[in-house]
Amino acid sequence: MLAACVAEIVGTMILILLGNGVVAGVVLNKTKSHNSGWIVIAFAWGLAVFIGVLVAGPISGAHMNPAVTLSLAIAGKFSWNWVVPYVICQVMGAMIGQFLVWIMYYPHYSATTDADLKLATFCTSPAIKHLPSNFMSEVIGTFVLVFAILAMHGVVIQVGGSNITTAYAINMGALGGIPVAFVVMAIGLSLGGTTGYAINPARDFGPRLFHTVMPIQSKGSSHWSYAWVPILGPVVGSVIATVFYLLLKAQGAL
Repeated sequence: MLAACVAEIVGTMILILLGNGVVAGVVLNKTKSHNSGWIVIAFAWGLAVFIGVLVAGPISGAHMNPAVTLSLAIAGKFSWNWVVPYVICQVMGAMIGQFLVWIMYYPHYSATTDADLKLATFCTSPAIKHLPSNFMSEVIGTFVLVFAILAMHGVVIQVGGSNITTAYAINMGALGGIPVAFVVMAIGLSLGGTTGYAINPARDFGPRLFHTVMPIQSKGSSHWSYAWVPILGPVVGSVIATVFYLLLKAQGAL
């Protein structure tokens, strides 16, 4: 179990390092990639998922997302005994990844005066704050992600005597993360413009907590009043997607 937990930490760390790293490169002042745009962000987040899967997949299944871990447990593809340790490790990995982003771009944080732009490199916030719509955006985006992952029928690997279902496609080996990466890119391009598509509670909570506790110059508010949306929305979307998947499976459709 230790190896699987470490793999979840490392995989999620890479996910956040590369994912929030591209956001930092695009929005912070005086970077080489400044203002390169939303398409660059969406594409890089997909690649971040792929590389995280590549690293952690053979060891932990590369869930890297509490919504995915919860879904696989509800679907009977993952032990409930492992859910809490996995979620804790995912949050830890997200915080470590965010620390590396902060170190990498430290001079650029100092060169950026807009507190909201700084916050964007840590966690999500809505383009227009309308909490019911923002919540539904996260529910729908996570539904697409989780249902796609379940439909891929991930590989079952043995870890510490327990079966773990991976969060990537079967029979593709190290390239199994490619379909998931394309799903994340599609969500970002098509559905992400409203809230920044957290679709992952750890991806938002860990970096937001880091933003709160670290001495970041002129950082402004961490906007905890909004934080429930990218935490609860993905959980609800995950549960709905899993129930829908199980209903279709019971009818022999999957």
